[in-house]
Amino acid sequence: RKCGAVRMAQAEADVPATSLFGADRRLCSADVLSPLEVRARIEVAVLNFLATLSSPSSPAIPVLPLISRKSTNCSLRSGLLSDVSSVYLSYAFCKRSLMRENDAKAFVRVWKVMEMCYKILGEGKLVTQRELFYKLLSDSPKYFSCQRHVNQTIQDVVSLLRCTRQSLGIMASSRGALIGRLVLHEPEEEHIDCSILGPSGHAITGDLNQLSRLNLSSDARYLILVEKDAIFQRLAEDRLYNQLPCILITAKGYPDIATRFILHRLSQTFPNMPIFALVDWNPAGLSILCTYKYGSISMGLESYRYACNVKWLGLRGDDLQLIPQSAFQELKPRDLQIAKSLLSSKFLQDTHRAELTRMVETGTRAEIEALYCHGFDFLGKFIARKIVQGDYI
Repeated sequence: RKCGAVRMAQAEADVPATSLFGADRRLCSADVLSPLEVRARIEVAVLNFLATLSSPSSPAIPVLPLISRKSTNCSLRSGLLSDVSSVYLSYAFCKRSLMRENDAKAFVRVWKVMEMCYKILGEGKLVTQRELFYKLLSDSPKYFSCQRHVNQTIQDVVSLLRCTRQSLGIMASSRGALIGRLVLHEPEEEHIDCSILGPSGHAITGDLNQLSRLNLSSDARYLILVEKDAIFQRLAEDRLYNQLPCILITAKGYPDIATRFILHRLSQTFPNMPIFALVDWNPAGLSILCTYKYGSISMGLESYRYACNVKWLGLRGDDLQLIPQSAFQELKPRDLQIAKSLLSSKFLQDTHRAELTRMVETGTRAEIEALYCHGFDFLGKFIARKIVQGDYI
């Protein structure tokens, strides 16, 4: 698909660069809207389409102007009164057109997803991306043959209507869990003490509305973000939060929206509670950390809603001396691909870039589990020591 981007210079002519208080007015964001407001925007899109199609002077099939989700339209936005930075997209556009061969199916997909969202919102329902895929596969198999088609089209609709995915009636499929010194209380529901749960922790719901209603209370001093479920369960089994006053949270791999949402809520509710990330020493681990820290380009219209000031606790280059040589693995082609993408990004900070460069130059990677050579109880001590000594970036 070819995107015809509108130059930033043209956009700046219409959008003032800064407001009275210095906020970047070039930032393009997705709004949190009510079902009625989203349905109204869909109706306006349909009416505009029909008006162009039936124009007496020059009838035409209109193109769909979407905010471009390319890296060339991405920058890093620093918070005015906080130390949080996030990815944002500017007012540069790409187009979906029925008249371009490579674009025709993508053009139709946008309308079919909007039609489905209009129905969902009218019924007052929430669906997951997976549920939406199977419904569209059943109704329009010619256009939706894989989950990727649905995921990309949802982001197209977000870019067109400028509203969040949740506002469209699409719920995050959450894999995340948390445990530790935290009490969750939803109005008119029993409270959940996350310090007395089993090692699997509390499953994070994918309903962001429900997560936003939670009342949170905690006496923890630290938030520890764990890349992998196996490590999360090891630390939960060891009750690390009884030795080190903390909350453990994981998305069991690449972060989903719900886990990022609750992490952001925790950071806003407890602003003095630092967030430490424990990830593998490989490009994927750093990519996961950066997604929590800055957000992602693909969801750039919403990234600022979930970005947190995450500090890199480990594994880092200085920790490799603790790992036996036999535990190191060679970087895979996928690792190198992720590394190339990260190194070309605008927002990778110098210390992170140095770590990533070392991975690529040595051609090696190491997993957190390699620390078990010192015993299964070593990991908790490793985390506590690094936090107390201020050994993080």
